[in-house]
Order: sequence, then C-alpha cells, then structure tokens
Amino acid sequence: MKKSEKTKGVVRSSSPPQHDQIAEMQRKIQLLEGDRTTFYESSQSNMKKNTEFIHQLRLENKRLYKQLAEARGDEHIIKAFHNKGLEKESYRNMSRKTALTTLDQKLLSKRKRLNAFKHTTQTCQRRLEELTMEYHRMKPEGTGGAQSTDAMEESLTYPGKLDSLEAEVLKHGEELYSLQAMNNDAQLSKEAAKAELHHLEELLSKERKERDRIIASSRKKIEESKAQAEKVDRRTQRAPVQPDEVSSEVHRGTTRMAVEEEEKAIFTFEEAFRRIKEATGVTDIQEIVECFISQKERHVHLENLKGENEQVLQQLKEQKQLLNQQFQDMKYSGEAKLSGDQQMLEDCEQQLQTQQQRCDTAKETLDWLLKTLSTIRGGVKHLAEKLQHITLCEDAVAEEVSPDSDEFVLELMTECELKLQLLQEELRGKDLAAIMKEMEEEEIVVSYEVVAIQETIHKPKLIFIRWL
Repeated sequence: MKKSEKTKGVVRSSSPPQHDQIAEMQRKIQLLEGDRTTFYESSQSNMKKNTEFIHQLRLENKRLYKQLAEARGDEHIIKAFHNKGLEKESYRNMSRKTALTTLDQKLLSKRKRLNAFKHTTQTCQRRLEELTMEYHRMKPEGTGGAQSTDAMEESLTYPGKLDSLEAEVLKHGEELYSLQAMNNDAQLSKEAAKAELHHLEELLSKERKERDRIIASSRKKIEESKAQAEKVDRRTQRAPVQPDEVSSEVHRGTTRMAVEEEEKAIFTFEEAFRRIKEATGVTDIQEIVECFISQKERHVHLENLKGENEQVLQQLKEQKQLLNQQFQDMKYSGEAKLSGDQQMLEDCEQQLQTQQQRCDTAKETLDWLLKTLSTIRGGVKHLAEKLQHITLCEDAVAEEVSPDSDEFVLELMTECELKLQLLQEELRGKDLAAIMKEMEEEEIVVSYEVVAIQETIHKPKLIFIRWL
C-alpha cells in the first residue's frame, strides 16, 4: 500500500511539469508567430513606403522634364526670330509645333499671293502684246477717215498706257522679288526650326534611354540590397541622364538657294529685257542701257536689298556660332552632372553597406539576447517547478501576470526567491546530514518506479508534439 501510494504521488508530481512543458511550447510558438507577423508587417510597410517614394520621384521627373522641354522650346523660338521684330513677340509664347504650323500657313498664303501676282503679270503682258500687235497692224494704214482718226487718237494714249504698264510690270517684279526673298527667309527659318526640332527629339530620346538604363541599374542594385537585408530592412535608390551631338547644314543650304535665286534673277532679267524690247520696238541697245541707267532708285533699292541680305547672312553666322557655343556648354554641363550623380551613387552605396553592417551586428546581438532570455526563462521555470510544492502566504503572492509577457519571468524569480528564503528558514537548526541521507534513500526507492512512469508519459508527449 505504501508503495502504491508513493507511485501515485510520483505520477501526480510528474504530470504538472508535462502540462507546463506543453504550455511553454505553445507560448514559444505564439512568440515565434508574433515575431514573424511583426517582421512581415514591418517589411510590407517598408515596401509600400519605398514604392510610394519611387512613384513620387517618377512623377517629379516627368514634371521637370516637361518644364525643361517647354523652356527649351520657348528659347529656341526666341532665338529663331530674334531679328524679326514684331514676329518675335507674336511667336514668343508658342510651342515649336504651333510655330511651325503658323509659318506653314503664312508660307502658303504668300505663295498664293505670289501666284496671283504672276497671273496678273501674265495678263498684263498678254494685253501689252495684243496692244503692240494692234499698233503695228494699224501703223501702215495711212488712209484718212474715221478709222485712221480713231487710231491716231488711240495712238496718242499708247505711250501713257505703255508707261503705266511698264511701271506696273516693274512694280509686280519688285513685289515678286520681295516675296521670293520672304519665301526664302521663311524656308530657311522652317528648315532651321525642323533641324532644331529633330536635334531636340534625338536629345530627348537619348536622355530617355539613358534615364531608363540608370533606373534599371538602380532597380537591380536595390533588389540585390533587398536580398541581402531581406529579414531586416529594404532601401531604394535613384539617378538621372546626358545629351548628345548635333550637326547643321545651314550654310550649304543658303549658298545653294542663293545660286538658284541668282539663276532665276538672270533668267527673269533676260526675259524682261526681251519683252520690253518687243513692246517698245527699240532695237538700239544703247538707248535701253541709257534708259536703265537713269533708274537710280532701282539701283539704290537693289543695293539696299544686297546690304539686308548680307546682314541676314551675318546674323545666321552669329546664330550658328551661338548654337555651337550652347552645344558645348550643354555637353560639358552634362558631363559634370553625370560625374556628380556617380559620386552621389557611390556615397549612397557606401552608406548602404555601413547600415547593413550595423544591421547585421544588431541582428547578432538580438539573437544572442533572445537565446540568453530563453535560457533564463527556462531555468526560472524549471526552478519554479522544483519549488511548486512550497506554498507562500497570501500577502507574499503577487498579482497574476500573463505568461506571454516579459514581466512573468520577473514575477517567477521573485516568487522563487521568497520560496528559497522560506525553505532556508525551515531548514535552519535541523540536521542537514540526516535529511540528505533520508532523501537519498527515497531516491533509491523511487528510481525503480520512475522508468515505468516515464514510459507511460513519453508516448502521449510525442503524440502531442506531432499534433503541434
């Protein structure tokens, strides 16, 4: 009977530690789940913040590139019309495409006016030829009568008509020449604007490609850094772009157009000389030369046009030099900006490595502290289990604390300290050797029974662990 009672006592004393171990394992699992959930939530929040930051940076880059394109468009329009006076003010606030469309419309309207003037000139020339033929036809008829009288009266008006027609032809010729000059200027401006637009489009495409390349490399580096610091923190980086070269053929186009204009002018003068010779009936070249020499105003006008064309040519040369200088400035500024961005990227990478080292050190320290805390928690719980047969008074018992909290270990340590003090007071004045001998005898008796008890306890414990 005594032996069975002792066996029951041992079973009862061993069952609470088993439940405590199960509770301890459940608490550990809950702590691990809580740590994993906290880490997952922090990583997700960091990823969300980084994604929003990248989106904001992209929007800011788009806005800045749009402002830069608008500013450049205004500058190029002002440079293209810097010698046009009032036209510069009207084109100042226009974009490149709008300015080109307006120039095309003006060019079409001027071409229509030129065609109308050509048609009027041809009509006047045909009328002049008809009058000349009628004059030559009626000149041999020397008979009297009403027809000769009418012809003579009409012949009196011929010189005035011829002079007026000649003045009108000269006027239309001057207008034609001025319209051709305006047309040439418009063509030059259009070609220059198209070349500048093509150049800007190439620059924009190259800048976009370079920006995409830098963004791709930055993303790759960010992904690598995320893979290295996957359990702690995630960081991102960014960077921008460079321009290219241009080439201009304005001088060659202007010379070619000047040669074509000169050939057209020579052909026009020869044709006009032939028609004037036929219209006036003058066969002496000297008279025609003297007639044209007397027209000093026309000569002065041509000299003025020549001077204006030379000024336009000089302005185009200066504009070419200015564009070349601006290109060199943009080239050097782009290289300096790229070197600065590379330096900033290297600094950011160095800072990232430093932060990663600090993170690794903090992680190792945290792991060590967690292991130490777990060991201390297990030791304190084991000590509390050993001392659970000692009861304290109600005044000494503290308030109940949640087993998952950090204060639970402190409460257990305080309780164990009080129990040890109480045990020390109970053993004070007693024969410790006799007590130790009695304990050894009880251990010898109980040791044979512990094996069977452990076999009965071990199987349910394994089943519970598998269920977890």
